[in-house]
Amino acid sequence: MKITRLYSDKNGESHFEDIDIPLKDGGDIGHLSEILPVTGMMLRKNPGDYFYDWHPAPRKQYIVMLEGMLVVEVSDGEQRSFPPGDILLVEDINGKGHKSWVPDGKPRKSLFISIGD
Repeated sequence: MKITRLYSDKNGESHFEDIDIPLKDGGDIGHLSEILPVTGMMLRKNPGDYFYDWHPAPRKQYIVMLEGMLVVEVSDGEQRSFPPGDILLVEDINGKGHKSWVPDGKPRKSLFISIGD
């Protein structure tokens, strides 16, 4: 299963990386990843005018897009859009961070799953 990783390099610049989470055949229930360790979960709703300027992530976390769109820009200048169903692994807890916004004026719902500090 493909997801996007957002991380900081040793100079504090943030970047995207496409990663593939391996899945194994689970028979009748489908294909499954290994169990991934997590520490907590938070639900979030953003208004349609959401814009959050440059910031590092407060913790390492997966963000699962449930409803609405999100655009994220990393410090190397790349921007990516994340529609419902996308998963973003956010690990840029140090450095310049990223900025994010809702591009279409519609509210966004997402699931934040913490994986540590």
